[in-house]
Amino acid sequence: MNIKRSILFRVRIAFLLTTLIGGAIFYRISTIQLVDGEKWQEISEDIHLQYRPVKATRGNIYSSGGNLLATSLPFYRVVLDPSIANDEKFRSGIDSLSVLLAGFYKDKSATAYKRMILDAKNSGKKYLILNRKHIGYQEKLALMKWPILRDGRLGGGVIFEKVDQRYRPFKNLAGRTIGFLNEDQYGVGIEYSFNEYLQGQNGEALFQKIAGGSWKPLHDAEDLKPEDGYDITTTLDINIQDVAESALLRQLMNKDAAFGSVIVMEVATGHIKALANLEKNKNSYGYGEYYNYAVGEQGLTEPGSTFKLLSMMALLEEGKISLNDSIDTGNGVYKFYDRSMRDAKTGGFGKITVREVFEKSSNIGVSRLVNEHFGAAPSKYLQYASKTGLDQPLGFQLKGEAVPFFKKPGTKTWYGTTLPWMSIGYEVKVTPLQTLTLYNAVANNGRMVKPMIVQRISRGNTVKESFDTEVINKQIASKKTIQQLQSLLEGVVENGTARNIKNENYKIAGKTGTAQKLVDGRYTQTYYTSFVGYFPADNPKYSAIVIIDSPKGFQAYGGDISAPVFKEIADKIHAQDLKLDLQKKVVKNDQPYAGDLPYIQAGLTEELQMLCNKFGISNHYQEQEPWVKSRVSNKSIQWVSNKVDNQQVPDVTGMTLRDALHILENAGLRVQYNGKGRVKNQSLAAGAAISKDQIIKLILG
Repeated sequence: MNIKRSILFRVRIAFLLTTLIGGAIFYRISTIQLVDGEKWQEISEDIHLQYRPVKATRGNIYSSGGNLLATSLPFYRVVLDPSIANDEKFRSGIDSLSVLLAGFYKDKSATAYKRMILDAKNSGKKYLILNRKHIGYQEKLALMKWPILRDGRLGGGVIFEKVDQRYRPFKNLAGRTIGFLNEDQYGVGIEYSFNEYLQGQNGEALFQKIAGGSWKPLHDAEDLKPEDGYDITTTLDINIQDVAESALLRQLMNKDAAFGSVIVMEVATGHIKALANLEKNKNSYGYGEYYNYAVGEQGLTEPGSTFKLLSMMALLEEGKISLNDSIDTGNGVYKFYDRSMRDAKTGGFGKITVREVFEKSSNIGVSRLVNEHFGAAPSKYLQYASKTGLDQPLGFQLKGEAVPFFKKPGTKTWYGTTLPWMSIGYEVKVTPLQTLTLYNAVANNGRMVKPMIVQRISRGNTVKESFDTEVINKQIASKKTIQQLQSLLEGVVENGTARNIKNENYKIAGKTGTAQKLVDGRYTQTYYTSFVGYFPADNPKYSAIVIIDSPKGFQAYGGDISAPVFKEIADKIHAQDLKLDLQKKVVKNDQPYAGDLPYIQAGLTEELQMLCNKFGISNHYQEQEPWVKSRVSNKSIQWVSNKVDNQQVPDVTGMTLRDALHILENAGLRVQYNGKGRVKNQSLAAGAAISKDQIIKLILG
């Protein structure tokens, strides 16, 4: 009896608890629905509907000539809301749409596409990515004509989600200089340094969160449209950049060097026309552009003998020396305190003039002169580094510029040997860009300008900001000193360590540099080689510096390694720049042409007439043949028809190789050639009958 009562009691207690809990649950549900319903509805909407950023289209980057270096191309991802199209249009168009999709994407059958779309429609799915492959604008236009999709977003449920992708028409050309910007807003080059202008202003649009975590854009009257980014116009010249990179790469591969840099600058304006940095790939063959050694911290190094220009400027400005003075450099070894300095020539240069000290790049000669005249007052020597701005960053437009390193007299790191070694480019660190800026000032008759790589920020016809040439120092030295320095730099190429790049067409002025590399506190038998200068020396238009680090093999000097690269770049720029080429060759002794006009001999009529007209050279032609030869008559050029017949061997003497190849190959001849310049001789006589696949040999000169 007691057991039954106990069981009954427990049942009643359980029923009572169940009733109470149920009541609490009912009360809570009622409260949520009736009292807190509005609050939870807002939370639900916040979770599933959000205003999210819409990215602005990034601005373009252009060369100085208007070539597109980087742009954002619109690509699209195709999304479908299968619930939008009415049943009749959906049924009539699904088969054709599936066939078209299968033929376009080529990743699955028409049946598979139809099944995918039907499954999404039957399950109520409102956001179906038809294919994750991005399509271009023209492809988008084609898809917009397809069944169902042709009715647009509101009628067919199609959404073309825009995805901008950065595109470089010239691929990797100037790749590190143009740079990049990643998702974390970190990057390099112009893309990073001018991101605040390029990125534009993002907009805002209403999106709905759907199954799978995707966000579907909705139309809303309060959408804020994005504002596209500004365009950047650089100072870069695509042709010069290509020439610089190609010449540098060839020598790096030839010498199996660690890395190299080239900067080409316009003397008067400071405009950077080319900036290249190539480094050996660590895990694969070849070279790539990964770091800006020309400007950045890792490119900050002891410059070696190119620094001797500053030493000569200080000595000449102080009136301490004359270029014709003599100094005994001895047998090639000279001791400063407890350290021995050596010259590159075994046995030394002996007694030579100051001019020869610079031309032959005698370390002992320069160091003895500087130590003798500034040893008691090294701060006075360093004032010239400050005057030229070598001891401070230039304020270059790209982020990441290195800070130069100069020891200061009176500090713990200043020794009795510091000044002699500093005078020849050791125990001091500067970037290639700073060295070039100094030499450019000498080329510019003492006027030092700040290097620049961006000249304009604009959108359409509206210029946001433009950058003019900025003068750092109106006159870094007296006119007399500048003229003497110019003479010394010309002498290096005419008589000194860069005689190998002397040429008859135009004059180069510059200085070689070779510095032993400091590794773990000790100087090693690896070298940092350089050549820096300008051309044409008698009327400078371009300055340039070439750096090649750790070349392999013998004769690892700046004159043997870097100077030939400089010359190759200079030769090609000189040939490409009509004003440089023709002003020197055509205008001579105030006459409109030179003698028998050796540089305007034969070619395409239209081009030759254009060149003559541009430079005010009188020329006449009465016929209509596209190819001509020249002859001089009464101080003007008479064009003579040079008929080209594909049945007979044409006369290509006097033509450029480009024109000769065009004519001969079109005539079915196989061309072999030797030399440089214009065609001097051809192996097949003009007018002879042409045989199929016949070889013609050309001698250029």
